Amino acid sequence: MKNLLTSRLIIKVFVSAALTITSFFSYSITTEASQWENLIATRMLELQESDKRWISIDLSNQRLIAWEGNKAVYAVIVSTGKASTPTRLGTFKVQTKYRTTRMTGPGYDVPDVPYTMYYDGGMAIHGAYWHNKFGTPVSHGCTNVAVNHAKWLFEWASVGTPVVVHE
Repeated sequence: MKNLLTSRLIIKVFVSAALTITSFFSYSITTEASQWENLIATRMLELQESDKRWISIDLSNQRLIAWEGNKAVYAVIVSTGKASTPTRLGTFKVQTKYRTTRMTGPGYDVPDVPYTMYYDGGMAIHGAYWHNKFGTPVSHGCTNVAVNHAKWLFEWASVGTPVVVHE
């Protein structure tokens, strides 16, 4: 009987500790996510109050909108990263632009990728001639756009143009 009571006590202590740890980490993750969302929302408001050109990538709706201050000037359906290779949330700037480039990585090697604008390391907004699944996350983290739309964006944006990726 004593062993049974000891076992029950150990289980209660373990469950209590697990719930406490889970609550702490859940709170920490939720708090961090909320702070990140607030930072993104604040940046979007700042850009809307300016007269700057900027790009919004909405992962939830698979939409890209080109803005001039608070005026949307161009909107397209895109394909962002799939669950296994997601497009990263955040605020960025166009770093480099290439009329065409080769993109390689684990499981892909694509030549002549048109109208590429890198904004987050290896992540870019670019034309995609190899699929027509816009509106569905299919990429390795980049934002795929139909080639004609990528051309427009490439000509409209410059190095330094802000890019905001959000849900």
